[in-house]
Amino acid sequence: MSTTPHGTTHRATLRWQDAVVLSVRDETPTARTLRLALPTARPHLAGQHYVVRLTAPDGYTASRSYSVASAPADGFDDPPAGEIELTVERLVDGEVSGYLHDVVEPGDELEVRGPIGGFFAWSGTSPALLVGGGSGVVPLMSMLRQARLTDRADLVRLVVSARSPAELYYAAEIVGPQTTVLYTRQTPPGAGRAAGRLAVADLAGLVRGGEDVFVCGSPGFADAATAVLVEAGVPVGSIRVERFGPTG
Repeated sequence: MSTTPHGTTHRATLRWQDAVVLSVRDETPTARTLRLALPTARPHLAGQHYVVRLTAPDGYTASRSYSVASAPADGFDDPPAGEIELTVERLVDGEVSGYLHDVVEPGDELEVRGPIGGFFAWSGTSPALLVGGGSGVVPLMSMLRQARLTDRADLVRLVVSARSPAELYYAAEIVGPQTTVLYTRQTPPGAGRAAGRLAVADLAGLVRGGEDVFVCGSPGFADAATAVLVEAGVPVGSIRVERFGPTG
């Protein structure tokens, strides 16, 4: 069962509800953000996710989990309570992600359940180092947005690994002293770091000691990033990992 921000477990979070698609926007050529209005507002923690379920006319169903990209809504204006944003990466032959990219438009309804997850969730009150690869930045963006909205940006450091500038999610927001962007294949003009994988030198200056560390990405990225963090001096027990699988 999922844990609410107040630390109590609610079966209501496991019930399906029909959310209305308010808007859609492209983040990259293969990533799309959907803003949803929930008939029943359910507060979430940064790092939690929702399940989206599609049902075909013949009764066949397909479900996929998507992290919430928006900050927790309590006390904030964007998004207001009862609205969430999910960012969906389009995968090759992905039956759910393909539908969400090619078919869904504002005004449609989607069956969703959540918020879900307690281990990979940030309270918003303690220092955190966030390390994401590709689409793994989505739940970490919720954490960064929360920190900024609550004037606690000093608590977080976000490191994002992307293959190229065109594939960087939330490019307009991943700027400033709290963020570091590393490119593995192609760098923008004037980049101070050559393209390459995450290395100890990229993290050594960001590890403050005593913070929680959140790592999210593909299994290969998550394993490599964890090894680099340990080499940089982060205790294994301080690292929380969420791996994204290939299902679409």
